[in-house]
Amino acid sequence: MEKKVRVRFAPSPTGGLHLGGVRTVLYNYLFARRHGGDFIVRIEDTDQGRFVAGAEEYIFDTLRWCGLEPDESVQHGGAFGPYRQSERKESYRQYAEQLIRDGYAYYAFDTPEDLEKMRQENKTSENPSPQYDHSIRMKMRNSLSLSVDETKQLLDAGTRHVIRIKMPEHETIRFTDMIRGEVSFDSSTVDDKVLLKADGMPTYHLAVVVDDHLMQITHAFRGEEWLPSAPVHILLWKYLFGLDQMPQWAHFPLILGPSGKLSKRDGAKYGFPVFAMNWTDPKTGELTEGFKEKGFLPEAFINLLALLGWNDGTEKELFTRAELIEKFSMDRVHSAGAKFDYEKAKWFNHEWIKQSEAGSLESGVRSLLAANGLDNINSEQLQQAITLVKDRCNLLPDFVQQLGFFFVAPTQWDTDAVKPKWNEAKKLFFAELIRNYELAAVWDVATLENNFKEIAAANDLKPGELMLPFRIMLVGGKFGPGVFDIAVILGREETIERIHKLIKNLN
Repeated sequence: MEKKVRVRFAPSPTGGLHLGGVRTVLYNYLFARRHGGDFIVRIEDTDQGRFVAGAEEYIFDTLRWCGLEPDESVQHGGAFGPYRQSERKESYRQYAEQLIRDGYAYYAFDTPEDLEKMRQENKTSENPSPQYDHSIRMKMRNSLSLSVDETKQLLDAGTRHVIRIKMPEHETIRFTDMIRGEVSFDSSTVDDKVLLKADGMPTYHLAVVVDDHLMQITHAFRGEEWLPSAPVHILLWKYLFGLDQMPQWAHFPLILGPSGKLSKRDGAKYGFPVFAMNWTDPKTGELTEGFKEKGFLPEAFINLLALLGWNDGTEKELFTRAELIEKFSMDRVHSAGAKFDYEKAKWFNHEWIKQSEAGSLESGVRSLLAANGLDNINSEQLQQAITLVKDRCNLLPDFVQQLGFFFVAPTQWDTDAVKPKWNEAKKLFFAELIRNYELAAVWDVATLENNFKEIAAANDLKPGELMLPFRIMLVGGKFGPGVFDIAVILGREETIERIHKLIKNLN
């Protein structure tokens, strides 16, 4: 019987959630849903020195906005908790001690001064950053270079120490990556990583293996920056639990910006977000803008992210969440980095805005209008306006400019566009139009347009020459959707009032 698919996303609460991090969440989520499995979020907070207040809550807020809720987490509970590594601290030492007993790890008592001295004494032009590895370990102060009695005395005295893995020499370590195929490493090139720190906290290397085992993770997906750590993790699986217990791995390619790996600096320089939601660094107060605040719909954000490194083998670009779940497969994830294009990202959002119902857009648009001093707006009128202008909007803030004039009359007009051709005949036309519109039995686009053209013909005027003044009367400038559509939403009284105002201004 096949094991139930269980995948996990294991962020460190050290800051905002980057585009690449959310894509890792998304691919984990899609894989789990595609295979009827579980998606777990585990907080990896073993590095207490890098902990940032508010970062954990931010991560869950982001996933909630994206619609990528986990099945198990510190917030959702589950049978494999606790889901915060700092709360699992006591469970790691036994595994580190087991490795020492089996000859795969050792106690290291070196002080920071010892380590710095080692780096200075062994530095060469060929090796500017010496590692604590097989060539160095016997020159250092550890349970391999010291006698059993010396080691015991140091431990009994409570001497600060770490536990390091003892990397074998000249061993080829292999695994099959679901994206890259077979990957191999020479163990001699890898240093003796710390597994348990002096404060008793595990490092990522030990914790990720132990937790994946205890939480019965079947597939582990992470960014390719973790590939160099793979040989350490493979050996830990081999030594502790057996390679047959190891999850299947996939290492996702980087998301690339204009200057290589997409960075916060790229966003600041080129004016696009790289975080899902606004993140304010509590230490510096620095704000990094997010896709949500920029005006992206979560559906569009998820859609564009999915295609940054994956496709379904066709030219199709617009996918609902259900379609992504149905189509997603790891063999269609690319091994090369995907380049992020902000203009393309906006295109995705534009397409999603166009196909969204006005009702689903209303809340976001209403809050933006309120922030610009436009509130107490009738819901029906707002939804009519959204339907009329949504094809013109790339981002949600575009709605403020595109439909703000429906709810506040212009106080300035582009009269320079009207004055050169304004004359008595046109003035009389609009006076007659006002009387006609006051008496119109039906207030709809067909009636308003038909009456407008009939009056123009009766006065021997071309409708085309009258449309621009009419538009500027209603919205103040040369923009907006069809003028008769605008008039219908404004209503009879407001339309007539706006015509009066510009005529008065021109006179």
